[in-house]
Amino acid sequence: MPSLRAAYAAEINRDYGGAVTPDNVVITAGCNQAFCLTISALAEPGSEVIVPLPYYFNHDMWLKLNGITPVYLEPDENLVPRAEAIEALVTDRTRAVVLVTPGNPTGITVPPEEIRLFAMAARKRGIALVLDETYRSFRDVDDPAHRLFREPGWLDTVVSLHSFSKELALPGYRVGAVVGSPELNQEIAKLLDCVAVCAPRIGQEAVLAGLRHAREWRIERSRDIASRRSWFRQVMAQRPGGFEALSCGGFFAWIRHPFADRPTAQVVRELAIRFDAIVMPGTAFLPCDHNMIRVSVGNCDRDAVDDLARRLEAFSRSIA
Repeated sequence: MPSLRAAYAAEINRDYGGAVTPDNVVITAGCNQAFCLTISALAEPGSEVIVPLPYYFNHDMWLKLNGITPVYLEPDENLVPRAEAIEALVTDRTRAVVLVTPGNPTGITVPPEEIRLFAMAARKRGIALVLDETYRSFRDVDDPAHRLFREPGWLDTVVSLHSFSKELALPGYRVGAVVGSPELNQEIAKLLDCVAVCAPRIGQEAVLAGLRHAREWRIERSRDIASRRSWFRQVMAQRPGGFEALSCGGFFAWIRHPFADRPTAQVVRELAIRFDAIVMPGTAFLPCDHNMIRVSVGNCDRDAVDDLARRLEAFSRSIA
């Protein structure tokens, strides 16, 4: 829908600054499709894409399914990926570096200055910087996530991916967006014609209505989820059952379990079967087992968080 592309370009300009036009916006059937089509337009079998650890599993799967090698970037001790690390990873086969911010599964928000450094490094090496900004409205600050759209030449390097499912509570309607150069978007449009030609009209209409009329509701929803994250951090600071929260942001918490002698898949299975606690194993986001689990906190109120802590403690007692 041209009206949706124009409305989202206006929102990006308001939130980030710059001069994004409707020609810079492609509406997709969700952000996963936005990523898949962007990578397919940028890379080919045998090429490489740099992906910070832990990765979002759909990204890793799509790269491997298409014969593209994911090259893993280790984050710093605070789980923040650093631009200086990509220099040693770039080869003549590298086509892009991917950042998810806030992260999934860690919830880590990459600072705006670090994102700028990634863009500078990508531009220097002639590769794309692909930013998955699905959770951009669920950060702990109100400042712009970055200022790249204000910089001259951003179209040559930056591709920004977005999801309306999270921002407007429309899961299942599958509406996302790519913000990039008209030249890249033309190639993405060709690929769209071979899959879902466009996002369903009903979802696009819902997003347009949300962009035009639901800004205050979106702000309140972001604040509500921020309060849930805050309570989750307070409760997990006590390390119930020996479980340690390494990070919490966006919709997720990244937690180390205390059972080094047990595979994480077994820990997750026992939590589900014996204690009715559903979490995801960190092995879905990492190439090997580091005793990590991901907890979704976006729908956890205080009672649910307190209850989770009790279940984690009971689980650890049962193991002991």
